[in-house]
Amino acid sequence: MQNGSHNSKSCAVIGSGIAGLASAIRLAANGYQVDVFEANDCAGGKIRQSYEKGYRFDMGPSVITLPELIDELFDLHGRNPRDYFTYTRLDHLFRYFFPDGTVINSFADIEKFGDEVELKTSDTKATLYRYLDSARRKYEITRPVFIEQSIHRLKDFYSRSVLEGVKRFAEIDAFSSMDAVNRSYFSDSHMVELMNYYATYVGSNPFVAPGTLNVIQHLEINLGLCMPDKGIYSIVEALVKLAEEVGVRFHYNSRVDEIVVENKEVKGIRIAQDFIPFNKVLSNMDVYFTYKQLLPKHKQPKLILKQEKSSSVICFYWGINNTYPELELHNMFFSENQREDYNTVFNKNTVYHDPTMYVCITSKHVKTDAPEGKENWFVLLNVPNNQGQDWDALVEQSKQNALQKINSMLNTKLEDYIEIEKVLSPPEIEARYSSAFGALYGNSSNGRYATFLRHANFSRRIKNLYFAGGSVHPGAGVPMCINSAKIAVNILLEA
Repeated sequence: MQNGSHNSKSCAVIGSGIAGLASAIRLAANGYQVDVFEANDCAGGKIRQSYEKGYRFDMGPSVITLPELIDELFDLHGRNPRDYFTYTRLDHLFRYFFPDGTVINSFADIEKFGDEVELKTSDTKATLYRYLDSARRKYEITRPVFIEQSIHRLKDFYSRSVLEGVKRFAEIDAFSSMDAVNRSYFSDSHMVELMNYYATYVGSNPFVAPGTLNVIQHLEINLGLCMPDKGIYSIVEALVKLAEEVGVRFHYNSRVDEIVVENKEVKGIRIAQDFIPFNKVLSNMDVYFTYKQLLPKHKQPKLILKQEKSSSVICFYWGINNTYPELELHNMFFSENQREDYNTVFNKNTVYHDPTMYVCITSKHVKTDAPEGKENWFVLLNVPNNQGQDWDALVEQSKQNALQKINSMLNTKLEDYIEIEKVLSPPEIEARYSSAFGALYGNSSNGRYATFLRHANFSRRIKNLYFAGGSVHPGAGVPMCINSAKIAVNILLEA
């Protein structure tokens, strides 16, 4: 296997999730010879796809915000991102179904969304505008301080924008729960539940997680959602194509066994019996397993590794021999008792009989994702992470709960139309993606200080070791992972 030993600027990237790809592309733009080592047979990490009997499923993230962060990776190399992938900004963001029969639509046009809120709830459009304005302010305060740079070095706090953000810390609702903040704006329970659900985007409980997380609504509602015209996985394909064109080398089915360290400095990696020298190593693997599996002889950051992990998901990928015009690309079906739903997942470590669930049907946008007259359903239920529960039983229970809810809300018998089924559950997430306990989003954001307690994008103890991805600063989700790569590479280049 070739390696970068003759190049003074060589870096191994472990894992080809979106942060690993973004890191490799950024390093290549700065003259590095980059080798990406991926344990699976294709790139993308949690972003992957599956084809079966004419159906295509995106099997990871399904909501894309801030596409300009992806475009920036092409700009670095003077390429036009539209030559690699195209996307459409959605006019209709979500359709929300409530047990009492209320159906609320959210739109990219805030005026239109405001009209919908006034028509369907007891809240006013003025309340919605005030709320979304506060979400925008939170984002503007947190972006320069937490989201776009490290918070783990003293010098990170010396810029004017950071000092300004720190001064305005009281405005970001770090000491109130999301639910409390949402109730302080909205009087209608439908709107509170709708806004509370955004906590699950990072695997957290809105009754505990800080109101700061309401920045997510800014990204989705104020800035809008987009859908790649060939599905989410086309982003990975575009980034791999770019990376290969600029000299990044990919090694698939190559599980790294050890990060080799001598005298507290990275020397390279080991795969089976082969030592491959590198000047620098950047891990896009879950930080928990990076330490436990690849650095077992080295001092572990115990507090970080012991932190509460996020929730997980059970996903059903169903090929449906029917069409449902009443559904949109993105749909949400709400529980009758949201508090008990979250309490069951986060405190009782099991699944609730009446879950809130998300249904994504990409064939509404990407017509080739399902055969004519059929639909590809991706049904996601939030569940606890893996604590040794009987997952076969919980998957079956979740399937029955999901079908019962969909059937009663849509007045159908969905099981009669399911032609194919694939399932993803926490044990598989743990095994396939090396995600500790099958937690989908790394450490939980359920504490006031969770943002500050994520692992840094570099190692304080081991020279030339860096970290990027959803399990480290600044957190989970595609935009955060891409920012994580930017932060890690910037620190690496300064070293």
